[in-house]
Amino acid sequence: MKNFMISTDTTSDLPEDYIVKHNLGILSLSYTMDNITYDFEHPMDVQKFYTKMREGSLPTTSQITPAKAKEVFRKLAKKNDANILHIAFSSGLSGTCSSAQIAARELEEEGFPYKIVVIDSLSASLGEGLLVHKAVCMLEKGKSLEETAQWVEENKLHIVHNFTVDDLNHLYRGGRVSKTAAFLGTLASIKPLLHVDNEGHLIPLQKVRGRKKSLTALVDSMEKQMGSYRCQNDIVFISHGDAFDDAQLVADMVKERFGINSFLINYVGSTIGAHSGPGTIALFYLGEYR
Repeated sequence: MKNFMISTDTTSDLPEDYIVKHNLGILSLSYTMDNITYDFEHPMDVQKFYTKMREGSLPTTSQITPAKAKEVFRKLAKKNDANILHIAFSSGLSGTCSSAQIAARELEEEGFPYKIVVIDSLSASLGEGLLVHKAVCMLEKGKSLEETAQWVEENKLHIVHNFTVDDLNHLYRGGRVSKTAAFLGTLASIKPLLHVDNEGHLIPLQKVRGRKKSLTALVDSMEKQMGSYRCQNDIVFISHGDAFDDAQLVADMVKERFGINSFLINYVGSTIGAHSGPGTIALFYLGEYR
């Protein structure tokens, strides 16, 4: 039997070629836009998704059910003849992690011959993706499932998520800001900085006036939070809501300020993008604290 494989959720926002290259299993959260439901197997082009949001379409999302998670785990383990380490979307943002944990427990109770370990990443988007990447590196270096799972548990709160949004109205729809705050903030060109806290919730950090200042503030926060973990950031992940030029600008600032040369830049996927909206820029790295 192969040692183990890694699976995660579509909310990790990893590129498809990365998923294929590293043989990742995927649990797919679905979303509905204009009365049509999409998922990992039946996606909408992500640029089209953001175009439709800009035109006024309002997507809704659905979490994974225990039955679906169970079905996917069973197929993955048998197909790959492997135990599974599943790194799940933050329990502070979705019930998907709970569904995966229920599925793993039921399979164990049924005597399923493969071990399935589910870890609550307390992370989202490419923060979840960065945690998966670190686990993939350990797997490919020959580490065991137990060693890798232990590292992920011990280090997941060192995965820093800082992001800014371009349109406060999407945060209002998701209950993150009040209607008044969204209205006044839009008038004043306020661009809030938010992060994912130790409980895996989205929390406002500060308010910045103007887009360029908000992007600079992301990098300023990185300088404060990296601390002793600076040398461990051999790669930085950046996700964007159809705003590649701004993502590249942030990468250039990180490179200039910290000398980091390796980046993974990808879209904020449709499940999370449904709540953060077009123009979102998120920066992910290892730090002393979130």
